[in-house]
Amino acid sequence: MTDQELTALIQQISLQAFQRPFTHQANFNARLKTTGGRYHLADHHIDINPRILATYDVATLTGVIKHELCHYHLHLAGLPYDHRSVEFKQLLAQVGGSRFAPPLPKAGQKQELYQCTNCHKQYLRQRKLNTARYACGVCGGKLAHIRTIQQKAS
Repeated sequence: MTDQELTALIQQISLQAFQRPFTHQANFNARLKTTGGRYHLADHHIDINPRILATYDVATLTGVIKHELCHYHLHLAGLPYDHRSVEFKQLLAQVGGSRFAPPLPKAGQKQELYQCTNCHKQYLRQRKLNTARYACGVCGGKLAHIRTIQQKAS
């Protein structure tokens, strides 16, 4: 999807969900790491994280776009547009936008997978643990390291 296609999609969502036009630019911004998108107050353009589209489906992207459009339309109307304002929360619930950006995998992030040898419950951990020291939280059985899961760099 190009920046022009993204702008057209945001214009379409703005007319359908808000009944107001989106008259500014929208761009993909690869420098966004943890956020789904950003609305710029100075020139009213919207940046969208391209990893949202690469990692999730179009419905998740639509939720992020609706979130940013809530900031956009409230700011242009002269109403409070920050996350904690009542107007923002009401408009976001009304249009069905996402409240938070979905978690994005970090480049090069790894996770350790452990499994109980007794009840077979699996545990995902950020760091390795000493299997001689820790036991299963469900049955008290012995834990075994299964594998290290390496996330793809995106």
